[in-house]
Amino acid sequence: MSINKEKLEKKFTEEFQKLNEKQQLAVNTIEGPVMVIAGPGTGKTQILASRIGKILLETDAYPENILCLTYTDAGVVVMRKRLLQFIGPDAYKVNIYTFHAFCNDVIQENLSLFEKTALDPISDLEKIELYKELIDGFAKNHPLKRYRGDVYFEVNNLQSLFSAMKREGWTPEFISQRIDEYIASLPTRDEFIYKRKYKEFNAGDLKRDKIEEEKEKMEKLRAAVGEFDHFQQMMRKKNRYDFDDMINWVIKAFEENKNLLANYQEKFQYILVDEYQDTSGTQNRIVELLISYWEKPNVFVVGDDDQSIYRFQGANVENMLQFADAYKNDLLTVVLTNNYRSTQPILDVSKTLINRNEERLVKQIEGLSKELLSSNEKIKQLLHQPHIHEYETMRQEMIGITKKVQQLLAQGTLPGDIGIIYKENKYGLELADYFKLLNIPVYSKRSLNLLELPLVQKITLLLRYLASEHDVAYSGDEMLFEILHFNWFGIPPVEVAKLSMEVAEKKYSDGKISMRQLLVEKSNTPAKDLFSTGIHPGLKAASTAIEELIADVPNITLRNLFENIIRKAGVLKHIMNSTDKHWQLQVLSGFFDFVKDETHRTPLLNLQQLVNLIDLMEKEEITLPLVQVSGSDKGVNLMTAHGSKGLEFEHVFFAGCNASFWEKKRKPGGGYKLPDTMFTSQQAGSDEEELRRLFYVALTRAEQHLYISYSKYKNDGKELEPSMFIAEIQDEQNLAVEQIIIDTNVLSEFSALHFDEPQAPEIEKLEEEYISRILDKFVMNVTALNHFLKCPLEFYFKNIVKIPSQKNEATEFGSAVHYALEKLFRKMQDSGKDRFSSQEEFITAFEWYMHRHRESFTKEQFARRLEYGQEVLKNYYEKYIGSFNKIVAIERNIRNVLVKDVPIKGKIDKLEFDGKSVNVVDYKTGDPEKAIPKTKGPSDKEPNGGDYWRQAVFYKILIDNYEQKDWKVISTEFDFIEPDKKKNYRKEKVIITPADITTVTQQIKSTWEKIQNREFYTGCGKDDCHWCNFVKTNNLAVELHDIEEEEP
Repeated sequence: MSINKEKLEKKFTEEFQKLNEKQQLAVNTIEGPVMVIAGPGTGKTQILASRIGKILLETDAYPENILCLTYTDAGVVVMRKRLLQFIGPDAYKVNIYTFHAFCNDVIQENLSLFEKTALDPISDLEKIELYKELIDGFAKNHPLKRYRGDVYFEVNNLQSLFSAMKREGWTPEFISQRIDEYIASLPTRDEFIYKRKYKEFNAGDLKRDKIEEEKEKMEKLRAAVGEFDHFQQMMRKKNRYDFDDMINWVIKAFEENKNLLANYQEKFQYILVDEYQDTSGTQNRIVELLISYWEKPNVFVVGDDDQSIYRFQGANVENMLQFADAYKNDLLTVVLTNNYRSTQPILDVSKTLINRNEERLVKQIEGLSKELLSSNEKIKQLLHQPHIHEYETMRQEMIGITKKVQQLLAQGTLPGDIGIIYKENKYGLELADYFKLLNIPVYSKRSLNLLELPLVQKITLLLRYLASEHDVAYSGDEMLFEILHFNWFGIPPVEVAKLSMEVAEKKYSDGKISMRQLLVEKSNTPAKDLFSTGIHPGLKAASTAIEELIADVPNITLRNLFENIIRKAGVLKHIMNSTDKHWQLQVLSGFFDFVKDETHRTPLLNLQQLVNLIDLMEKEEITLPLVQVSGSDKGVNLMTAHGSKGLEFEHVFFAGCNASFWEKKRKPGGGYKLPDTMFTSQQAGSDEEELRRLFYVALTRAEQHLYISYSKYKNDGKELEPSMFIAEIQDEQNLAVEQIIIDTNVLSEFSALHFDEPQAPEIEKLEEEYISRILDKFVMNVTALNHFLKCPLEFYFKNIVKIPSQKNEATEFGSAVHYALEKLFRKMQDSGKDRFSSQEEFITAFEWYMHRHRESFTKEQFARRLEYGQEVLKNYYEKYIGSFNKIVAIERNIRNVLVKDVPIKGKIDKLEFDGKSVNVVDYKTGDPEKAIPKTKGPSDKEPNGGDYWRQAVFYKILIDNYEQKDWKVISTEFDFIEPDKKKNYRKEKVIITPADITTVTQQIKSTWEKIQNREFYTGCGKDDCHWCNFVKTNNLAVELHDIEEEEP
């Protein structure tokens, strides 16, 4: 016997004796199919390694004749480590792969068969671009084509569907056939038949509307599935593939080339599959093909159906059932129930929960039992119960956990023996701040999106500005206003405000000038005399840098441009002087690597194309990941429930166990409904069961001490419910809820952490001479009123500082529609015959405006909006041309109106007259259904009422008080030029009551007074407010104020 074999035998005997009877059975049975159902903490990695040792000792197989497939790269590393202890360096000869890595090797070893040498893996970004191209090519009447709103809405749905088709091996023909079967079965299904008499329907009648609705969903799915082959052709044309394709190529090659399959079947005499519950349909097919040569294959699968938590990635518990069924005559099934991790009370609590799931092997295979038994000699006698803690608020829960961890550390517990588990990353981020306050070492890994980090967002805005200025000179003033506030330049905000106000004043006096032009002009104008300070040096430096960078755009590569931005704009100098320079440099390098990768992928990529890529990534939520590792792995471990799988800790704090994080967490909408005829067994309540499995995984990480906690209230006082999984545990286990009261002294210890409560930023005040110059001429209008009520800072920036504003695709389209309607009525009035012009002339006016303002659209946006506008206006014309009121005033400016001593003005789209009675008409583009809430008056959600409602009331007040005319508004109407989802054109009349007039008059009066009192320097503080966030991100706030609740 060789020395190696002797060493292996000695090590194997040593390890084998540590195994229990069932583990030994699983290891000893090396011939024929074996399925091991291994619950948490039952030592599955140990038996996989032992079994490989046994094969090498007792057969003539070499390490390279063994194939071990697992689900993740981490699984490969763990397996290889364990095997090294057993068989030494030969562990590297055993084929341990993820499924994707295995398929990649098969392809690389047989390139001539696959003819894929010219293909590259597709990036997420390229994939989204291809989906956009696919959608742009949809025919006019395609069920998935959209013209407004998110026109690429179907991208994520198509991506999920096509990925599922590849993972499960579903062909378009297969799905289409199942759709036909499903539709044919609808009239026989209970949910589509009336059970009792309802309105005009009798018991037994079909719910035809519901059937039609269901058919529509199925036809959408069929249309989507019908694009699958087209998308695959597009990928092939671009020489791209994705990882799901690799598995399907190998399956196809194995099925069509018997010799190729036979080579791998001969090579791999023993096959082991870890985490079998997480395999998808195609991964399982690879295993089936490899073992199909033998009637009794030497295949060993190990998994736990109760820990299947990756269904969203295609994991399918059915694979274990089908495996058991396929080999039922020869299969040895071993259930490992000796748990070496946890105490019995922890296992009992976990069992109570998971027993409620129906989709379990023990409920579908006779004679199976999974009663876990605590078997670790050191702890199995410990019988203390897990704790359920109820805290008053989420903040107090975090404080309570932090203090408990502090106590454990003081008592000698090592930080690495403590695990904090929660459902979502956001919870951990917040909790980490509490730990840092008490200097508790933490270890957490989190993947950040570079595109969401402030430094990258600033560089991106500068790139976007340079692209805009290169394309159309002086077109990017709105962006320049924000760029000049970047801390790299060190310009006081009031200096930027004065510059913006000067641009606005020149617009109305001695000719229009852009902010960039004025900046250059001022930078190059010498000081008038010795005592004149001239332009602020920061503005001058910024102007010089920006002009140089704009000149660089067409003359140097993107990489060089990026480097110049870092150098010339002072970014690098600013970073090197910051306290967190190492992290900021990491962020900068990460973003630069992205630019280098994209220019390598597309050597002729220009700046505008790069900006388009970033826009696409932001819109489609494609992340540019940067892993931020906090602390060392010797710290307290913070992790999500998904991230906790495979780990174990002496103390586990399972935090945030509220319904709102678990079963009542809103799922993202969308996706296609798959017909149940596609599945062999219906999995009732699978979403709930999957969540229960995830909860179970978190519970079973605990070795000795388990603390489950939730809070009664949100930090803002809204009531919260505990998760139903806690109630399910309490239903059978006698675990009382312990109410934890946090002492006020302890609360004050954490008073520095007010980050979770929104605060209203206050900015530096402008000199009074500038403000009074604007306000002396200010007249209240509905736009200014809406701005102020939304956020006083929005009013300040838009109405006082008058920041430059650019028109986007939607507003320019709206302007084109307004222009066409104005022309239609003007020509009718000018003709003197009360005759409207033809439909062709009406649409031509729209087209003229669109072409005149072509620069506001991308190529795709222009083509889509033009086609959509032509269609919408044609139908609008046909619907209303015979019923338009011809006694009208068009685009009427109304000024010099005084209400409660407040001067007000407005511009009305259309006034329709019946004698002195007036119907005010305001045209609206966009989705009518989304706009309807804006037409409603004050409510709990919108105490100031919707913007459109206020506009309607404001116009009535304006016209009723217009002394030059004796007009009386009887109604205000919003005319939606775009149809709703059912292709109906809508006009929404707002009925205005005396109470509405009183409310809006009061809003006008009080807002006017606040403006005159200069109460516009402090924002609203809302999380989603652009201007409050702009002020906070650029450190422009001189003070942050707690938001006071408004009295009802």
